[in-house]
Amino acid sequence: MFNEEQRFEKPIRWAMVGGGRGSQIGSIHRASALRDGLFQLVAGAFDINPERGKEFGTNLGVDPHRCYADYQEMFAEESKCEDGIQAVSIATPNKFHYEIAKAALLSGLHIVCEKPLCFKSSEAEELKTIAEQNNLVIGVTYGYTGFPMVHQAQEMIKNGDLGEIRIINTQFAHGFHSEEVEKNDPGTKWRVSPEVAGPTYVLGDIGTHAYYLAELMIPDLEIKSLLCTRQSFVASRAPLEDNATVLMNFTNNAVGTLWCSAVNAGAMHQQKIRIIGEKASIEWWDEHPNQLKYEIQGKPAQVLDRGMGYLHNENLAVAANRIGGGHAEGLFESWANLYHRFGLAMNAKIVGDESLAENLWFPGIDAGISGVKFLEKCVESADNGSIWVDY
Repeated sequence: MFNEEQRFEKPIRWAMVGGGRGSQIGSIHRASALRDGLFQLVAGAFDINPERGKEFGTNLGVDPHRCYADYQEMFAEESKCEDGIQAVSIATPNKFHYEIAKAALLSGLHIVCEKPLCFKSSEAEELKTIAEQNNLVIGVTYGYTGFPMVHQAQEMIKNGDLGEIRIINTQFAHGFHSEEVEKNDPGTKWRVSPEVAGPTYVLGDIGTHAYYLAELMIPDLEIKSLLCTRQSFVASRAPLEDNATVLMNFTNNAVGTLWCSAVNAGAMHQQKIRIIGEKASIEWWDEHPNQLKYEIQGKPAQVLDRGMGYLHNENLAVAANRIGGGHAEGLFESWANLYHRFGLAMNAKIVGDESLAENLWFPGIDAGISGVKFLEKCVESADNGSIWVDY
């Protein structure tokens, strides 16, 4: 079970850039970071409108003098304070991730950043270099990877329960943007604007989630080549795609597919991953995150449940259970598990426990770099006539 007694001598002094009033993603950052008492929200630049951001931050209980007009002012002013911030979460549109992350790292701050981390692999590699030079943590919010059954799947694959992996099929295909909803929804409008979202829409917004699940479950599997095709079924979104399919060849001769879509009319999330081995298959679906399908060739299909004694006991699958099996855990628990691990890694750096910092799993800078590279290769393939490209 989860250890709720785990605390630091002092919570990490934490701030946010973005995530202001009406931001769904900002709310889940705060709820998850504050849940276990490892972080304390002491400052923020919450909104592009300074007055609105100050009012919002004050309503959250932040000192109005520490609700700043922008991140530059916040980093400069907080650096002068004896109790200044130690970490910051970046919950802004994609365009600003790189510049804010770089400024935060150069200010000596640990960061948690939304994905994609930036637009170019070279930028992501630069952030890694700066973080390493300054002994800082970069966490990336692949928010579904805190679910215990995702890690149960990883352990089963590592244990050889599936045999040699042959096929990896992933998808994240909702229907909420099957019409031009961005006309009346600012939160969608920036996601389909290339100057703000970057070179992709659904590939970067949701496709990277599906891709990272596969990376996490099978960490030694590497893409050899891929082919991507992408469409803009709502024509005004072009050149950004609202539907994409990626075919992948892996270095061990396994093959895979990734389908991501915002126009899967009638669907909720439909984020699923199915991994097929020579002996058995597993399947996880984020709408039923407490279960994992396990199908052995020649035997009845099984459904494994979170929190049960038959699972791998030395893995996050058990360690992160916040309540016993049978009770539903959801996305807030998954995010809280990630923020708990971000906090452990940051505190280890603060107190000088390098061994813990180096051996603690969380989606960090390498996960962020991998996601950016994946998007670059998908765009390269799709924009050159959906050709196979070497990875």
